[in-house]
Amino acid sequence: MTMRTIFKSWIERYFSDEEAIILLLVLVAGFAAIIWLGRMLAPFFTALIIAFLLQGAVSALTRRRVPHLLAVVIVFLAFVSVLLTLAFILMPLIWNQLVGLVQETPRMFASGQDWLDALQSRYPNLITPDQMQSWIGVASREISQLGQRALTLSLASLGNIMALIIYLVLVPILVFFMLKDRDKLVGFILSLLPQKRDLMTRIWHEMDAQIANYIRGKFIEIIIVGSVAFFTFAYFRLPYSALLAVLVGFSVLVPYIGAAVATLPVAAVAGFHFGISDEFVYVLIAYGVIQALDGNVLSPVLFSETNNIHPVSIIVAVLFFGGIWGFWGIFFAIPLATLLKALVHAWPRGLRSQGEGRGKSMPQRVKEDETAAL
Repeated sequence: MTMRTIFKSWIERYFSDEEAIILLLVLVAGFAAIIWLGRMLAPFFTALIIAFLLQGAVSALTRRRVPHLLAVVIVFLAFVSVLLTLAFILMPLIWNQLVGLVQETPRMFASGQDWLDALQSRYPNLITPDQMQSWIGVASREISQLGQRALTLSLASLGNIMALIIYLVLVPILVFFMLKDRDKLVGFILSLLPQKRDLMTRIWHEMDAQIANYIRGKFIEIIIVGSVAFFTFAYFRLPYSALLAVLVGFSVLVPYIGAAVATLPVAAVAGFHFGISDEFVYVLIAYGVIQALDGNVLSPVLFSETNNIHPVSIIVAVLFFGGIWGFWGIFFAIPLATLLKALVHAWPRGLRSQGEGRGKSMPQRVKEDETAAL
């Protein structure tokens, strides 16, 4: 079998239907818009994600016979209350702790240098003076770069404040109208698509179930892990508890890698504050228990209905999307990997099911689509 024959059979298998070609064009256009217009349309995409998260609460209220507009108002007011709490209570606290941590970094560095000196004098054959000087030089360069980044951030603070104001005004407005006029907006988008869209419907049901479960589950996981970490650190009187708790909470977005990265600042702050003592060991043990319970209890409970992604796929997704979009690529790496997995899983099945369903009546196919959605 020649390469041309193999390629032709592959095309016929996946793109023999015009609906598959239209779906491919829609996906390419969507990813192109995100890549080239992502920075410009960032408030819109942010509002879209938030509305997607809040839609579950609106649907839960409407199922309890609450009028749609009243349900939207209740959920929106709850969202605004959380947003104001974050903007005026949590964010200033985290910012003050971050400034304090940056100011105390030279003292932490000096303490670490004294510890290395003591270690080198105690074990001269284990650590040579050249190795110690090399480590100190690397740490000094990192500290100087951190100071330069902090200075650059302070100089650009005016632009950041303006962007924050734009987000605080535009995003809530967009979220409200996306929730209120959801049926109209979805109807408008569907009117642009061909009337025959059985394959798109199947793939949408697959992706919607996977991504909705993942995003909502991750949101709950961040809140639980961050709250438990905050109360744990506060119990041990660890400095910068709120800042470290936020870091630990967001570390669950990147499995395996996030937990390892969050361990370094927790261990550094605990070591500087307590020294090599029993309290330092207790903090690390408590942090390890939090990570173990998250990985073995909380995460399986929250994502029991979501197909697991192989660790290799997670690491590749973080590297790939992080290389393209930086922080936001890392932030959304797992949802994007989930989307691609659902797409790959549903596309061949949708084509086969569509071919098998051509001999069935339309009510039968609609009923099967509804069953697949459930």
